[in-house]
Order: sequence, then structure tokens, then C-alpha cells
Amino acid sequence: MATINLVESFAEFKEFKNIDRGTMMSILEDVFRSMLIKKYGTDENFDVIINVDKGDLEIWQNREIVEDGEVEDPHAQIAFKDAIRIEPDFEVGEDVSKEITLEDFGRRNILALRQNLISRILELEKDHLYAKYKERVGEIITGEVYQVWKREALILDDEGNELILPKAEQINSDYFKKGDTVRAVVAKVEMRNNNPVVILSRTAPEFLERLFELEVPEVFDGLITIRMIVREPGERAKVAVESYDDRIDPVGACVGMKGSRIHGIVRELRNENIDVINWTGNVQLLITRALSPAKITSISLHTDKNKADVYLRPDQVSLAIGKGGFNIKLASRLTGYEIDVYREGSAELDDVDLEEFADEIDSWILDELKSVGCDTARSVLELGVEDLVKRSDLEEETVREVVKVLSSEFE
Repeated sequence: MATINLVESFAEFKEFKNIDRGTMMSILEDVFRSMLIKKYGTDENFDVIINVDKGDLEIWQNREIVEDGEVEDPHAQIAFKDAIRIEPDFEVGEDVSKEITLEDFGRRNILALRQNLISRILELEKDHLYAKYKERVGEIITGEVYQVWKREALILDDEGNELILPKAEQINSDYFKKGDTVRAVVAKVEMRNNNPVVILSRTAPEFLERLFELEVPEVFDGLITIRMIVREPGERAKVAVESYDDRIDPVGACVGMKGSRIHGIVRELRNENIDVINWTGNVQLLITRALSPAKITSISLHTDKNKADVYLRPDQVSLAIGKGGFNIKLASRLTGYEIDVYREGSAELDDVDLEEFADEIDSWILDELKSVGCDTARSVLELGVEDLVKRSDLEEETVREVVKVLSSEFE
């Protein structure tokens, strides 16, 4: 096949795929033998030769020379009179080899062969992609954003494979455009319509764990163990760590000098607030650490119900709950206990600052109450619903809800 170099014609295709040259040639031979069987009924008397160095392919048909008039199978035998036209000194019983060209197969068969070849290569490529990423589930990969849609982003890895980063697996403040470099963890690999689909995630706890392994050598080496990670992606995360080596401070090692190690992780997670705490088997101590930065006065555990009543000074309550309630939610998930927060001695309190209710009342409502001179809970309750509606821009229903929340503080 001097006129068409099949192996080289697929060289460019092969460069973009993960198929080595030997496998490529094996596929070529297999595909051609299938076509020979289709055309001639057998491939036993054919030699398919693939030259690795030259990168070309040849097919030779071998036929036995028989006496004139004794040809039973024209594909395996040739009459003596026809053989001596090829070479005058041929004799009966010898073999005649003839090269088969593409033109011998016909245009339709050639198109079918090409389609079959591409199909076989694509199937191998799918198997390779599935196997490769199935082994990498839980690992971080770096890719380039190729296209961004409403529900997902298409990411290309360094081999040009297409990976999917769904919107649900992106941090809320993530914003990508074509050409951006993005890091994510391989969440799962699944088959859809016989095609492998690699799903990435930036919200999975494993992503944060892998980032710690990249930034903190002690974690990568196993000197520090991450026992638990809980996240509200883009908002807050809590990481419980421990070390079996007393000489290593696990929290200090993870944070780094002046926060040098943790800062890189925080930037990658769009300024997600990361609390690193020492793991302990002591539940009360773990809850105390998990509610940091709040200072806890006392804890009452109900182990049979996995509940904990936590008592704090009034000025510590908002710290324990945290912005949007994330601190207490994450502490509950980290410890496995449902945590209820109580203001210590709240029954004897004369008054409570309105800011202490930031976790229960929207900030704009608190600002409106302050604008009419109400800075504390009792000052709001003393005015009453009607006066508050007249003085402020708040709806009566909103005011009644606020009064209900504030009143419960003194019950």
C-alpha cells in the first residue's frame, strides 16, 4: 500500500489519545483481517505486515499453484498458466504472493474499515479514561476551563480529556472563564450512555484534605493525621487533627508561621474561614474546641440522645453560633452531638444587647430598631408593637416576630 500510509494517517489522531503505537498496529491488523474475512471468507492465506520503522502496512495474498483446470478455491489457489504470467519459472506446488491494494477492497469497504478503526480506538480510549480516573478518585487534578455553562463547567486535563465540574460542586464565590486554571478533586467516575464521565468537586471535604497534604509536609508524611473535616464551602470549615509524636504541635504545623501554610488553602477556597483544632476522645473537650473562638462556661451532656447543652456568657453566644449559624452547625457535625446554646444566668439578666440576637434576627431589622433608639431587648419590648410600627418602617408582622423572639429571652 505504497499510495496510502494508514499507520501514519492516524498518527495525529494517536497523539491526542492514550494509545501506544504497538496497540495501534494491533488494532490495524485486526480490523484488516476482519475485512479480509468479509471479502474472501478467510484470512488464513493472507499476511498482514506492519512495518514499525517505516510506519506502513502491507497485505499479501498467498496462493498455491495447481495444474490448469484444477482450481477449486480461486482465493487460495492459482492455475499454472496464470502463475507463469507473473513469473515464468514458477512450478506447480509453489506459492504465489500478490500484494492487495486498497482499490481491491472497493470504496464502500474502505469507508467501513475506517469507521470500524476509529470506533475501536474510541472504545479503547473510553476504557483508558475510565480506568485512569477510577484509580484517581479522591486525588486533586489541575485543569483548564474550556467552557462554562449554567449548570456545569467543562475542564480539560493535561492530556485533553474532558472533565465535568458541576455548579453544585463549585464554591458559591467561584467564578470561572475560559482559559482559567482550576484545581479540584476527582469526586466520582460514572458511565453515561456507554461514555465515561469524570465528575470533579471543590466542595468535598476530600478537596480540603488534599490541599492540607500539599501545603503541610507533616500531613503528607503521615506525622499529622486529619481525623475529621466538616465544611460549609466558601464560608467556614473545621479540621480536627492529631499527632502521635509529642514533639509535633499539629495545629501549629497546619497553620504555619504567621499563618503561612493555611493562607494558601484559604485563598484556594475563596477565603473560606478554616478552624484547625486538636482532636480528642474527650467529648466535652472536643465540643469546647469545636465551638472556638467562643469561651464556654459549662457543658451538660446527654449521651443517650447525643445532645449537649452548652452554657456561655451572653457576650460569647454570638461567637459560638457564628455568622449565619455556621460555627455551631459545623461543631455539631464535627462532634456528632446536637448542640444547644444557653446564655448563662439569662433568667436573672436585666437586659440583653440587640447584637446578641444577630443569629435569630436579620441585621437590617436590628439596624432599623437602633435607628429609632432601641439598643437593647427591653427597650424594644417597652415600646410595644404599635409604637414600633409607627416609629419605624417595619411591618407589623415583622415587629410581632421580633417581640416574640426578644420576649422568649426573659421567660
